[in-house]
Amino acid sequence: MTDQFSLTEDQLAIQDMARKFTADAITPHAAKWDEESIFPRDVIKQSADLGFGGIYVSEESGGIGLGRLESAIIMEAMAYGCPSTSAFISIHNMASWMIDTFGSQTVKDKYLPDLIGMEKIASYCLTEPGAGSDAASLKTKAVKDGDHYVVSGSKAFISGGGENDIYVTMTRTSDDGAKGVTCLVIEKDMEGVSFGANEKKLGWHSQPTAQVNFDNVRVPVENRVGSEGEGFRIAMAGLDGGRLNIGACSLGGAQRCLDEAVTYTKERKQFGKSISDFQNTQFMLADMATDLEAARALLYLAAVKVTNGAADKTKFAAMAKRLATDNGSKIVNDALQLFGGYGYLQDYPIERFWRDLRVHSILEGTNQIMRMIVSREMLRQ
Repeated sequence: MTDQFSLTEDQLAIQDMARKFTADAITPHAAKWDEESIFPRDVIKQSADLGFGGIYVSEESGGIGLGRLESAIIMEAMAYGCPSTSAFISIHNMASWMIDTFGSQTVKDKYLPDLIGMEKIASYCLTEPGAGSDAASLKTKAVKDGDHYVVSGSKAFISGGGENDIYVTMTRTSDDGAKGVTCLVIEKDMEGVSFGANEKKLGWHSQPTAQVNFDNVRVPVENRVGSEGEGFRIAMAGLDGGRLNIGACSLGGAQRCLDEAVTYTKERKQFGKSISDFQNTQFMLADMATDLEAARALLYLAAVKVTNGAADKTKFAAMAKRLATDNGSKIVNDALQLFGGYGYLQDYPIERFWRDLRVHSILEGTNQIMRMIVSREMLRQ
């Protein structure tokens, strides 16, 4: 009998593959990408050779058809090198999955082959300048005109904005709140699509983030994903997986900083001995390791629930995202403290992870919204 709390041989092989790719292609370059705000499109495209352009796109559609636990393992492994790049690949996968799961054969045939090979990269467009946590209040309008929708409005904080080719966009087709949202696939070079300046961010420097503007963009009706009015449900279904992946990115970043802190505290001498010999250091490291394993166990459990479509999957995805991102940031912060003044310098990787992980408790739903989701599910019973 296999140990139900261990990864299977297949999962360990996937983890090993992702770790090797990260060690070769991501970790050696991540500091430069961060410092010079380089978008490593070539490395992201290389990940598609391993199947990472369609991690949970079905095999029938050309993806590798993995579950959410396997996806989390991949994201965690890549975030050990660069959380920003790993999260970017996660967003592309979320957009591709939406097209595969909810799209017609026409829209799948039109876009998935290029997305799976990452010949084209996809962004997910839900947030607007005035619609963040209250996503159902979005205003970007899509008005039907014959066999097209005419789309006008703006999306904010879009990862890949201006660089990516495909924008899986939530639009308003009626005034009926969450029930009036429709999902459309919009291309970068459609007339009327434009982009704001690249945002200057605290972290996540290896990926561009910009506002995406739609000015009477004519989008074929065949580019609709799902039925009219189904967009919000599709967006939320995508976020269950997105939350797991962003939590996994926090786990990977925290693991890297914990490993760096163990090495550093053994080497650094003060008062005539290694700082790892002081009980304060030992207690900090022990708590960091415990908090990391607790978050990882919950995230892996939630991932299995999302794969299996369990009734409580959304609650568990929210719990796991909240715990992994909060714990991840605290672990990195403690690692920075153990490095002392050196932790604050860009010569060491800790400050980059500190900046990159900070946004994880905001995106894919803030951690305050995660608490609302969990408590709402509890009180509904």
